[in-house]
Amino acid sequence: MTMKKFNVGGILYDRPFKIRRLNHFGISVQDTGAALTFYRDLLGFKVSDVVDLQEADPGPWLDGLPDTRLYFLRHNSDHHTFVLMPRPWVDKNDDPDRDDITINQITWQVGTLREVVEARLWLEEQGTKIDRYGRDPGSNWHTYFPDPTGHTNELEYGIEQVGWDGLSKPTALWPWVQEHPELPTKAEADELIEAVARGIDLNSGHRWLDDAEKTYDLGGVRMARPFAPVRLGPVSLFVEDVAIAEAFYTGTLGLVKSEETVVAGHRAVFLRANTEHHSIGLFPLELRETLGLGDHSTLLSFGIQMGSYEQLRAAKTYLEERGVTLIDLPQEIHPGIDYVVHAVDPEGHVMQLYYYMEQVGWDGSVRPAAERRRVEPGVWPETLEPLPDTYHGETFWGPIG
Repeated sequence: MTMKKFNVGGILYDRPFKIRRLNHFGISVQDTGAALTFYRDLLGFKVSDVVDLQEADPGPWLDGLPDTRLYFLRHNSDHHTFVLMPRPWVDKNDDPDRDDITINQITWQVGTLREVVEARLWLEEQGTKIDRYGRDPGSNWHTYFPDPTGHTNELEYGIEQVGWDGLSKPTALWPWVQEHPELPTKAEADELIEAVARGIDLNSGHRWLDDAEKTYDLGGVRMARPFAPVRLGPVSLFVEDVAIAEAFYTGTLGLVKSEETVVAGHRAVFLRANTEHHSIGLFPLELRETLGLGDHSTLLSFGIQMGSYEQLRAAKTYLEERGVTLIDLPQEIHPGIDYVVHAVDPEGHVMQLYYYMEQVGWDGSVRPAAERRRVEPGVWPETLEPLPDTYHGETFWGPIG
């Protein structure tokens, strides 16, 4: 029997969308203010927008919270690449399947609005539960749905871009639309023309300026830290059934399997969306205790790429000097990545800082393990010889500060 094919921009695929990259990520925490200090002040993310839930959605679910605000953070021109949400508010709205799911979204970017809309209809036909769809702050059209292990995924298109002035859209332009439009719909440029006609000041949005003292020479620019995030991902998940999760992310979402490893006797799988070695890693829940990560979260780690090996070494020293907990985890949990710093946030989430990820070419083959760089745990050479794909893959656009 011939499987139905879908026209995605003139290319035939098995599904009506093609994921281009891991776009953004979010976690739920008890104290968003403390988390903000870690991700903004220490790791260098910028604040693009803030929502005070005491005004937007007041209620008993906010009682006792040290900070009732939701923070949209970014490391590039995307409106948000990292989101911090108060855990009780997420529990009230999304009711996660497990108490230890502190990931509030894993967001994948597709190429067009049509893909977002048709993906929602197709996913429903496949029996996937659709949680919600529409448009939120950041202007990106989206479709939210869970994977079989309870982790929320989002397909998005058209996220707002923040320019040289650091100014986000005014809150008066936040869409808060819980539906998809009839296609084709109006362009964002026309929305802005209409906003000006209604008297909305396009310069009244949120602007955050990093006023920290800038004393570090970062590639010839004075910066507040000796490193800068240039790319996000991969996300590494603990799941109850690796095979079921793998089938969903490959068969339903169309990710490609790069390889699998054995970690402390457990099978782990690594899948990619683009040329990066992996965008997501799937690990059995039983491994969590073995790695000493506790039972508070199904997140093993989330990746944050630094601009260079030199920056990664500097980040290690910088974070150590400021009392951030750094932990050692086995190399098998991140094949395709050599040197890594695992930094722990105030609520125990592990951030995987790295500078390099292996790139997969046209033939779809990953580098044989025997040909990868050998890393001696605890040893950080001052310089490294380049690999054939060092500094390859998606590059960082625009100034770093």
